[in-house]
Amino acid sequence: MLEQLTILAPGLLGGSVARAAHARKLAKRIVIWARRPEVRDQLRAQPWCNQVFDTPEDAVRSACLVVLAAPVEKIVELARQIAPALPPGAIVTDVGSVKSELCRACTTAMPSHATFVGSHPMAGSQKTGWENSTENLFEGRTCFVTPLAGTPSAAIETVASFWREVGSNVATLTPDQHDEIVAHISHLPQAIATTLCSFLAQKKDAWRDFAGGGLRDTTRIAASDATMWIEIFQQNRDEILRALNEFQNELHGFSAALANREWDELRTRLESGKTYRDGFKS
Repeated sequence: MLEQLTILAPGLLGGSVARAAHARKLAKRIVIWARRPEVRDQLRAQPWCNQVFDTPEDAVRSACLVVLAAPVEKIVELARQIAPALPPGAIVTDVGSVKSELCRACTTAMPSHATFVGSHPMAGSQKTGWENSTENLFEGRTCFVTPLAGTPSAAIETVASFWREVGSNVATLTPDQHDEIVAHISHLPQAIATTLCSFLAQKKDAWRDFAGGGLRDTTRIAASDATMWIEIFQQNRDEILRALNEFQNELHGFSAALANREWDELRTRLESGKTYRDGFKS
């Protein structure tokens, strides 16, 4: 059990971290800081929060583990802000969905007596805000832990153990490996779903009312917050472009097979896609 878990800037993910830790009794004290005063007032009334501070520095002064749950472009800034207030032995992690530049910048920001270990729980929703958080958001979901070379093994294990305790399946990778993977399995699907909806928006509005479950399932994530995704696309631009180029080649092959009536080739592609989808864990 941690003496104090501090969560900074909780939205959907940060709020769910707090709820999950409270439900599983992973920390004696759960401390929170939120940027907006009205949100801090709302959080003070929550049973899964022991104390809410008005500044991030005050929130981390006695922390064993700090979770930076701010938007991606604010995480490094927040790490630099809290660095002078971190106590000896503090471990800092985050929930950002892009890791390479972030992990290097946050590690550089740490004082000598504290350690940064990057994290990315592959959990979420098209909904945002701590109001939509749940204590079981991380159950059965992958959480990437992304230490840099030279990170103390004890700090890595502390972060990995925490995510396992809230229900995640932990995968430990380098930040660069992480960014390549999520560009394909998370950022590319978002780009495709968004582009599909953007394309269909140019057609007659009435067509949408005829849609069945297939379109709804395929495009669910297109309802996600645009500001959040702009930040992710900016941070992982190069890897996403590589994934998009590869996907465009695949789509061109599908189109060519259809145009040329190459039904065997089309069947091969359909069956390959089915096999991949059938391999998902339930």
